[in-house]
Amino acid sequence: MTPGLENQIVDEPAYRRNVGKLREAGVILPKIQELADPATHLSRTAEDILQADPDAPDVRNLFRVHWHNSADRRHLTGVPEHIVLPETLTGTKAKIAVAFGNRFPMISTHKVLAAYGCLIPRLLSGTFDATRHRAVWPSTGNYCRGGVAIATLLGCRSIAVLPEGMSQERFDWLNRWLADPNDIFRTPGTESNVKEIYDACHLLAKDPDNLILNQFNEYGNYIIHRKVTGPALQRVFYHLNSSGNLTPRAFVAATGSAGTLAAGDHLKATLGTHICAVEALECPTLLYNGYGEHNIQGIGDKHVPLIHNVMNTDFVIGVSDRACDGTNLVFNSVSGRAYLSERKGVTQEQMSGLANFGLSSIANVLGAIKYAKYMDLGEKDVVLTVATDGADMYLTEMALAENRYFAGQFDEVSAAETFGSAVLGVGIDHLKELDRFGRESIFNLGYYTWVEQQGVALADFDRRRDQSFWDGLLELAPVWDEMIDRFNAA
Repeated sequence: MTPGLENQIVDEPAYRRNVGKLREAGVILPKIQELADPATHLSRTAEDILQADPDAPDVRNLFRVHWHNSADRRHLTGVPEHIVLPETLTGTKAKIAVAFGNRFPMISTHKVLAAYGCLIPRLLSGTFDATRHRAVWPSTGNYCRGGVAIATLLGCRSIAVLPEGMSQERFDWLNRWLADPNDIFRTPGTESNVKEIYDACHLLAKDPDNLILNQFNEYGNYIIHRKVTGPALQRVFYHLNSSGNLTPRAFVAATGSAGTLAAGDHLKATLGTHICAVEALECPTLLYNGYGEHNIQGIGDKHVPLIHNVMNTDFVIGVSDRACDGTNLVFNSVSGRAYLSERKGVTQEQMSGLANFGLSSIANVLGAIKYAKYMDLGEKDVVLTVATDGADMYLTEMALAENRYFAGQFDEVSAAETFGSAVLGVGIDHLKELDRFGRESIFNLGYYTWVEQQGVALADFDRRRDQSFWDGLLELAPVWDEMIDRFNAA
């Protein structure tokens, strides 16, 4: 049985210990079905947990691990919080709708959902023993924070693995949540150094008490995003399309672990959208089999994630990290906002929404603009994407970018130049519309990471070419929900 795809109890003694551990901690696990449609299934629960601090290690926050939290992250909304960016901010008439990931509890990013999806099958099957194992969370920052948050609620110990060059705000959060600083494992490099993260995991895996929950190859990450994030974005479109005259065109998201891209598989099946994978132009792995360094934190690269359904991806779009750093300054600095208000007519309400965009969120938006221009979309076309996290996760990065690109002097002239080049000047270069051979090329590139380096069986690697494999994974969701019911009852 493939690890992470367990559909039954594998280790009965460990399972019983997990039941006892979570009973002692007062934990009730939410079902995937509940997280996918909280307005239907969790309205009563939302009232019961209203006073729970969304930023605290409170077990009730498990029932907020979904897209339907309000701006205060306490109340339940029927439609996920989102913004439709105006033409003044995008330079395109297409409606670019962005769902806010910073409404999620504890870490203010949707990666906490991915962590839950990865841990649940291991916990329910007993392959993860909550009384013995340390959960190891390899990532470029947000996923490991989500894993630490989930594990802390369950009373389990975690090890966060992330590059030493990630934003200081990530490390500040980890230092608050992890009692032992040795549980933060810093790897060499920055965003582009995913291989070094895998090497650290091989080292940590030598200790049998460490269980690696690698978001890049854990199918629970794919399943929960396809079952939860996909329907959430579908509701955003239906909300916008009350008149019935809009057309859903695409779902755009940075590659990252490819978990979020799974929402695109749902949207393609239900709405007929394209799926667009965004990556850093400075490290164009999918575009050009390229390499390099970049600072779009949270999207990873130099490999093709095992859980990326490459054969269902329609576009690959390159976005520059300099454009993301500069746009972050325009959106969130005093000078940048003064320019947007006085020269572009951006309203205060629209301005307040810009605080919801971190670096990878901006990359998603720039990718959506590039797609809209390539497809020559109009005002009745909708492009869906997500803001993974907010600007508060990159305050120190803003200062670094100001010094790096503007000699510490980012004024309104700098804002105008940056906005003109990074946003309004977005072209249709470094964009690839994939045909069968383009998809095959990217798919085959993943062989070197997963078969040669990580030891995945060739047959397990190749079966991912067929869409029936990915569709078949969804059959596990109701099975896991039944296991959750039995676990909670026990």
